[in-house]
Amino acid sequence: MELSILNIKGEDTGRKVSLSDAIFGIEPNDHAIYLDVKQYLANQRQGTHSSKGRSQLSGSTRKLGKQKGSGGARPGDIKSGVRVGGGRMFGPTPRDYHFKLNKKVKQLARKSALSYKAINNQIFVVENLNFETPKTKEFVALTKSLQVADKKPLIILSSANKNVYLSARNLNTAKVVTVSELSTYIVLNAKTLVLTEDSVAAVEQIFKA
Repeated sequence: MELSILNIKGEDTGRKVSLSDAIFGIEPNDHAIYLDVKQYLANQRQGTHSSKGRSQLSGSTRKLGKQKGSGGARPGDIKSGVRVGGGRMFGPTPRDYHFKLNKKVKQLARKSALSYKAINNQIFVVENLNFETPKTKEFVALTKSLQVADKKPLIILSSANKNVYLSARNLNTAKVVTVSELSTYIVLNAKTLVLTEDSVAAVEQIFKA
């Protein structure tokens, strides 16, 4: 798959770059995508939720009613879960939501996500970005020139660039990441991918396995 390389003004430079079919041209595997996204979201959970059961409350354990003659079941102590102020029944307790996912499944999921973007023509390649100072105005101008300002762009850099990152930090509709930070969830959460020239080679280097 060949794409034209654009400059920061959105103009065709006359040069082209070839995207590897082994990464951007495979048949997407939806189940691998599901597993990788599920693991990503699970890893975001802190798992610190907690509630107190009756055994964790302080209070008397004396039964509050007599054994017979009330016409109903004998009520429990004041810490019973059916009473106001009592312990919570079957409440949440701290737990770890992390689970293991094989490396090959994660690679397949990422390649599938990138292939979906390629199939839907949602990938652009631009010249390497180099902002002299952090300026949101310049970053917005770039997205407008590429006609992706309203398409939730994901800018993919080969390595960290503080000025580019800071220029996009205040925008809710755009995100800047490096190739090493790519995940299935981040790719699918964006509507368009904007890769720099160097990041194309970096993507192929990381995902060649």
